[in-house]
Amino acid sequence: MNEFVQSLRLWFAPQRIREEGDTPDYRFSLANERTFLAWIRTALALIGGGFAVDQFLPELAWGIRAGLALALLAAGVLCALRAVNHWVRCERAMRRGEDLPVSRFPTLLALAVGVVAVAMVVVVFFGWEGR
Repeated sequence: MNEFVQSLRLWFAPQRIREEGDTPDYRFSLANERTFLAWIRTALALIGGGFAVDQFLPELAWGIRAGLALALLAAGVLCALRAVNHWVRCERAMRRGEDLPVSRFPTLLALAVGVVAVAMVVVVFFGWEGR
């Protein structure tokens, strides 16, 4: 828990990361930043998809539309939060000379997006309309 709290503090004070370990090759830090930006783009796409489902499928039953939209929006929020957490964890590991952290989040995100995609295929195939 202490590790999580310290990592959370670094979200808002990233300059404190420099207090740990040695400065890694800047190319690795820049690669870590590009990965962070890729996660943020993914989060934005998920959030946009959630809004699109809600706004552009009004004929869909409200519960189905809201469920799909909320699933995408929640995945986007989690993805954005995970991006910051992963950036901090990787930066700290590189400075400490440790292995980069592993995470189950990519698998969970892929499964969640897959479930929503299958649900959307079913909705499109069967054409469920709001009544």
